[in-house]
Amino acid sequence: MIKKILIANRGEIAVRIINACREMSIPSVAIYSTVDRNSLHVQMADEAFLIGNPPPLESYLNMDKIIQVAKDSKADAIHPGYGFLAENPDFAQRCEKEGIIFIGPNSKALKLVGDKVASRQTMTKAKIPIIPGMMSKDKDIRKFKEAAEQIGFPVMIKASAGGGGKGMRIIYSPEDLEKGIQAGMREAKSAFGDESVYLEKYIEEPRHVEFQVLADNYGNVVHLCERECSIQRRHQKIVEETPSCALDDQLREKMGQVAKRVIRVSGYNNAGTVEFLLDKNKNFYFLEVNARLQVEHPITELVTGVDLVKQQIKIASGEKLSLVQDDIKQRGHAIECRIYAEDPENNFFPSSGKILFMKEPAGPGIRHDCGIFSGFEVSVYYDPILSKVITWGETREEARRRMILALSKYTILGIKTTIEFLSSVMNHPEFVAGNTQTNFISKNMSDWAEKKKKKRFIDQALMAAAITYHTKPAFQKKTQIKERMPDPWLTVGKWSIGGG
Repeated sequence: MIKKILIANRGEIAVRIINACREMSIPSVAIYSTVDRNSLHVQMADEAFLIGNPPPLESYLNMDKIIQVAKDSKADAIHPGYGFLAENPDFAQRCEKEGIIFIGPNSKALKLVGDKVASRQTMTKAKIPIIPGMMSKDKDIRKFKEAAEQIGFPVMIKASAGGGGKGMRIIYSPEDLEKGIQAGMREAKSAFGDESVYLEKYIEEPRHVEFQVLADNYGNVVHLCERECSIQRRHQKIVEETPSCALDDQLREKMGQVAKRVIRVSGYNNAGTVEFLLDKNKNFYFLEVNARLQVEHPITELVTGVDLVKQQIKIASGEKLSLVQDDIKQRGHAIECRIYAEDPENNFFPSSGKILFMKEPAGPGIRHDCGIFSGFEVSVYYDPILSKVITWGETREEARRRMILALSKYTILGIKTTIEFLSSVMNHPEFVAGNTQTNFISKNMSDWAEKKKKKRFIDQALMAAAITYHTKPAFQKKTQIKERMPDPWLTVGKWSIGGG
């Protein structure tokens, strides 16, 4: 078994991994940049090391420093979490060369599935349905223009390395293509240290359905059913749920088997997610493999009872999967809402600063994965995700109502957050009905900020009118008779003093 784990990440995912380490009695090592000195993951870990200045390339993307800290702390394994170096095959290979266990897929599989273009090539050979698009990456704008003309607009620009919506752009016309590619390359470089992008056909109004998979080092593979992640903003998931309203048992079985096949042809091990797009006719297309733990993994844990982080650690330690496919059963329904430090009334502009007060949601069927606290300083340098609220219920409606309750109990003062916006999503009739395509936000919530401001204006006007109505002019004579408070003995109805 692994003896000590360095967590090459920050925020709520670092806290999540530390909690798993504690339950398994494995010491944990945190790394932090100068602005994260007082962060929760630093406070919780058994050891913590300063890694560099705030920019990711100087800290959480600095492979040399992270490897050195692992050696200095005598950590025999590194868990990358998600984002940063989680899907970087060079980092996984460095760990392997240095004799450090990388808690994730092997570097060869990671290079294949982490490179979205190479992955598309492999899936095509294996006769797995993919979205039409480029089969190679390039930097020549002329090649992109040729590919776009062949595919047909609209097209999607995607980062070849990494995921999480970083580097993604939808392009509807040739005039916007070059500018979009340049912007996508800059964002991909900043997020993953690799500026490579490629084009895919943009499928309009699909559902985004993914399958969680576990694979050990001995060829054993299981899937833990699906997650629906269709509610997205700027290609970033903000609400996830399981099971999907769009899948029946037959389609679930078919997609699950394809997901396991994708993992096998990739030579993949550890935890991963096979992502699909599902069109209106229930045709599904392989999208990509997210070669890491997903942000939305808690909803799978709640309906299956499987701790995915512990499974990752056990597989990386060389253990065989103790699960077989028939063991995996879904019970109930789970929903996750991602809480971001953003102002939804101001085009979701990032909101940094100090959290003056925080009250966490709690109650039956409510889970809160969190990396913040009262007094925490939200930085401008990193992804603005603060925490995740996850609810479980016997039915989808019970999970939805619990989420509304949990969000109403969640208080964060000092910065703007998406809590109220997410509550509106939960209450929207289309969400209640399960009609959740990837254009849900643009189709149903585009006027949310305007409606919110209008409602606030009306509320303020009504309040002002009420105050004016009940406020007497200073010159008015006080000639009214002062009313007496009612006598409680005269208002309780008939009564008498009787004996026992």
